[in-house]
Amino acid sequence: MTTTARFQDSKRILLVEDEPSDVELILHAFQKIHLADEVAVVRDGAEALDYLFGTGLFAGRSTERQPKVILLDLHMPRLNGIEVLDRIRTDPRTRYLPVVTFTASDSARDLTASYLSGTNSCVRKPEDFSAFAETLRQIWLYWSEINQLPPPPGPQHLSQHPGMDKLLMPAPGR
Repeated sequence: MTTTARFQDSKRILLVEDEPSDVELILHAFQKIHLADEVAVVRDGAEALDYLFGTGLFAGRSTERQPKVILLDLHMPRLNGIEVLDRIRTDPRTRYLPVVTFTASDSARDLTASYLSGTNSCVRKPEDFSAFAETLRQIWLYWSEINQLPPPPGPQHLSQHPGMDKLLMPAPGR
């Protein structure tokens, strides 16, 4: 396992962002609210999937502990945010992970595609730094403290709830 993979094993926020200036700004905002040490940064969609599934650059990373929230940019090289969302939502190990699309885009097409692919929330990146930091604080507070996730999927989980397998099927067309 690489040093990078070991270091990022215990992070509670996965930031998927390819723009270095945005990464710097987001990390600075998380530092302001005392969460910078909780952030794992990956630079594109392929690295995000490697992180989540313990493959590639993150081969050997334990996938038992996943991030509490994923902040996902949409427009990235290799795999874009929509492709990452599709993969996250179709795998039972990651299906319930909270994903917040955090983007500068104000395109209705991007917003619609994000929700159709299973994002939990779409947030436009604020331009003012104070608003930016406050937005990240609120995202973290909601997804880490307020939101309740279902238990991890497993054979016992599904067998206890008749008909649940139908609810967990991907939506038509995905």
